Amino acid sequence: MKLKRLDAVVAIYIVVAFLMFIVTMPSILLDVLLAFNISIAFTILFGTMFIKEVMDMSYFPTMLLFTTIFRIGLNASSTKLILGTGEPGNVVETFGNFVGGGDLVIGVIVFILLILIQFMVINKGSERVAEVTARFTLDAMPGKQMAIDADLNTGAIDDAEAKRRRDKIQEESSFFGAMDGAVKYVKGDAIAGLIITVVNIVGGIVMGMTRQGMELTEALNRYTILTIGDGLVSQIPSLLISLSTGILVTKGSKDTDFGSGLIGQLFATPKAMYLVGGILMVLGFVTPLSIWLFVGLGTVFILVGRRIAATMEIAQIKQEVGQEEAAADEIRQPENVNSLLQVDPIELEFGYGIIPLADVNQGGDLLDRVVMIRRQIALELGTVVPIIRLRDNIQLNPNQYIIKIKGIQVSEGEILFDHYMAMNPGYVEEEVTGIPTFEPSFHLPAIWITESQRERAETLGYTVVDPPSIIATHLTEVIRQHIAELLTRQDVQNLIQNVKESSPSLVEELTPKLLGLGEIQKVLQNLLKEGISVRDLLSILETLADYAPSTRDTDILTEYVRQNLKRAISSKYFPAHETTSVVTLDPKVEQEIMGSVKQAEAGAYLNLDPARTKSIMASVGNEVRKLENLGKNPIVITSPIVRMYFKKLTEDYFRDLVVVSYSEIESNVELQSVGMVTA
Repeated sequence: MKLKRLDAVVAIYIVVAFLMFIVTMPSILLDVLLAFNISIAFTILFGTMFIKEVMDMSYFPTMLLFTTIFRIGLNASSTKLILGTGEPGNVVETFGNFVGGGDLVIGVIVFILLILIQFMVINKGSERVAEVTARFTLDAMPGKQMAIDADLNTGAIDDAEAKRRRDKIQEESSFFGAMDGAVKYVKGDAIAGLIITVVNIVGGIVMGMTRQGMELTEALNRYTILTIGDGLVSQIPSLLISLSTGILVTKGSKDTDFGSGLIGQLFATPKAMYLVGGILMVLGFVTPLSIWLFVGLGTVFILVGRRIAATMEIAQIKQEVGQEEAAADEIRQPENVNSLLQVDPIELEFGYGIIPLADVNQGGDLLDRVVMIRRQIALELGTVVPIIRLRDNIQLNPNQYIIKIKGIQVSEGEILFDHYMAMNPGYVEEEVTGIPTFEPSFHLPAIWITESQRERAETLGYTVVDPPSIIATHLTEVIRQHIAELLTRQDVQNLIQNVKESSPSLVEELTPKLLGLGEIQKVLQNLLKEGISVRDLLSILETLADYAPSTRDTDILTEYVRQNLKRAISSKYFPAHETTSVVTLDPKVEQEIMGSVKQAEAGAYLNLDPARTKSIMASVGNEVRKLENLGKNPIVITSPIVRMYFKKLTEDYFRDLVVVSYSEIESNVELQSVGMVTA
């Protein structure tokens, strides 16, 4: 209700401004409105001085428009009274007589000076500053957005804080863009004031001589004083608001009050006070200037400088004592171990020699690459990668880095900061001299070469990679391998919530009625574990809703989902218009595997004889080597009912082995069997 009343107040303010154009106001009411206009101008001035942030007055461009319209309405009302009756009220007359001191010439000169100061100095400066600020704010937006993304990916801020900062950047750009245009209102108001002044003087003389029988001198004196009073009573609030505009667009720090910040910066250096005081005293003694004035003022500056120096010494002592006490309190207080209990999902720690790669100020782009990794994984696998924490570790070798998943190291690597890694793709005959090493992602043989060797190595056919790309590729592969365990229930909830916006009935049918959040999470983890994208979550949830009434076994549900995603699986492993070499599974082996499946409360498991397992794995190894020798990916085709059990059987032996069932392959895919797994 309060908000509605305030809306009504603003509406009345605008309505009154327009009524003044139409209705002739009584002089008493005009006095009230003029006094109110002056009070609003001072309110805006002091408001802009004492706000902490510019965006605390985000409605300032609208205020400029409203106050300008109101001021022009006052000018119209006062003009009608000046020309119609010659009695515009107490405020206008008082300003005309008081400012000029009863002297017409002085009043005119003061009025002209006021107009020139506002129009040539304050308005013009505010307009230029607003224009430049708007331009630089818009130009800086991309850099600020990238800085927010970098902080978000390093874990310095969370999603909520990142959203708040992005909204603030958008608001600032809109504000300064609006300010650039709103300043034109004030400039136009000053020009309108000049025109109204001329009209009032000329029109007043004509009206005084023709309607009221005044002499030329009497009419000139009377109406010029009234016009000056009218101009001053409107131009002084206009000047205050112009000054407010200049303060707002030039406001610097948001951490201190306006007055304390300005005075503190102006009188912050004792040496400056001593120099000013000395110069003033020299001018008093050497020149004919008043010795008492200049020597006295110089003495005041020197005393102020001494006071500032003493204050700074006391503050420094207090700061040192405070730091010592804080350090002592830190030692004495019980340790807060809550922060130590938190585990980052993904961490990249590196030695001090790799710091330049992560330092933007030194030209490092590792943070940008981390952003691209998260985007790449999101597009490729359809899930959000958790925040990747980057930190230096002095305990590591200078060129060493390690990758941790949930606080446990899972991989490591070492680079040479000023070298490039060259890898032979297999067909390069001429060798390049360098330092032998292994590529950390896939453990392929490689060599470190210098910058001078890079062009020659690329010419010979080597694949040459720079250190940031090595780390980024390694990190990407590690994330792919562990993305299933990084998928939390909260992540699944967020993904489902996105689907719910477009298909609410599907989500309501599926969860929690048919499947719990943990069961859906398990299905998605099963898919991600084998590199199957969950980006088409709508199809996945549709399939789960179809089959969940008959079974809640997450492994079986995963197989149903895979069959429904056969187009995606076929395009991933079987290129179009090509014949793909694969290995099949002997039907006898399939029957043996199915015969060893045992059902339990926790789900089905294999109870295969270890000797038979070893024999089957030996056959798989032989067939996989055949495909690798042909330069093909190791793919085994099985019947649908056996696929998940055979995958579980082989995953501890062959991490990269792809196991696909016949039901997961499109009918137009061309396959060529180059072997069969037997035992």
